Amino acid sequence: MTDSDDGVFKALADATRRSLLDRLFARDGLTLTELELGLAMTRFGVMKHLRILEQANLIVTRRSGRNKLHFLNVVPIRLIHDRWIDKFTERQVSALADLKSQLEQAEPRQARLEKSA
Repeated sequence: MTDSDDGVFKALADATRRSLLDRLFARDGLTLTELELGLAMTRFGVMKHLRILEQANLIVTRRSGRNKLHFLNVVPIRLIHDRWIDKFTERQVSALADLKSQLEQAEPRQARLEKSA
């Protein structure tokens, strides 16, 4: 595991940070004021969470006049998915597909057995 993986896992471990990412997924390019709406924490607390997300490269920022806009970067999450999640689910998905095929092949045989009985 790389240090960047650790940073992504750390950032995703917190419900508030996941909520911020969800908001950016729904509408990218939000300001701090827009992101802090509805959160039960101080502006400073939200800034602290955003800093952790930025350090994990899960968000990127850009200045637009006086505003600092926050954008979602899904690449680190995709890399985690490809490296960790996908490899663990591949075998299970293959097993389910094989089971489905076996059951579909067994259905005609079962129907023939029932007709001959």
